[in-house]
Amino acid sequence: MVQVNRRSGLKTKAKILNAAMKVFSAHGYGGASIRAIAKASGISIGGVYLHFRNKEELYLNLIRDRIEEQVLSTKETVASVGSPEDGLRSFLSLHLEYGNKNKELILINIREHGYAFGREIKRKFLRSQIELLMKVLNQGINDRVFRACDTEEAARIIMATLRGVVLSRVLEGESTITEKGLGDLIVRGLSKVDKQAPRKKPAKRAHNIAKNLQERKLTNS
Repeated sequence: MVQVNRRSGLKTKAKILNAAMKVFSAHGYGGASIRAIAKASGISIGGVYLHFRNKEELYLNLIRDRIEEQVLSTKETVASVGSPEDGLRSFLSLHLEYGNKNKELILINIREHGYAFGREIKRKFLRSQIELLMKVLNQGINDRVFRACDTEEAARIIMATLRGVVLSRVLEGESTITEKGLGDLIVRGLSKVDKQAPRKKPAKRAHNIAKNLQERKLTNS
């Protein structure tokens, strides 16, 4: 009986959060109310208050719910791909997809709250993503796919870049920076050899330089 009630409670909570997402997206945080969220979810106001003490707690739970969904999805997808390069591209792709999917929530957070709101939730999320990236990068280094580097610093740079790109796409549109362009830039920057444009061997390059110098001498003589 307790298990049935718990399952029912989780379904009700999910229903409220989904309705809250729609209400916050339509009216912003300031314009939303528990009454409007209750109406959108088809649950009584008292029923909403059984799960959330106030609007702020509901909003923070919504952020946490969306972040946990992304963390799980990213972890499972990265673990299922075959190579570190594919894992890194999948990681970038999922973060861009999350930004597109939760555009309104991101805009509300920027316009009405700022970074400090829900800081601990965001810090925990950032740490989990840095650790996942470090795992991918270390695997790539061990497989001799990526060049040796400080993986924590590299992971932090990637996350900082991603946040900037997601924000740019949210504010200016998806076409500003493409998924492929971002993936190529980061993956090639980490790769030991650029497969698209392989470098000439040093000996051959030296031979070409000497040949050019000799031709110039003959021309000038």
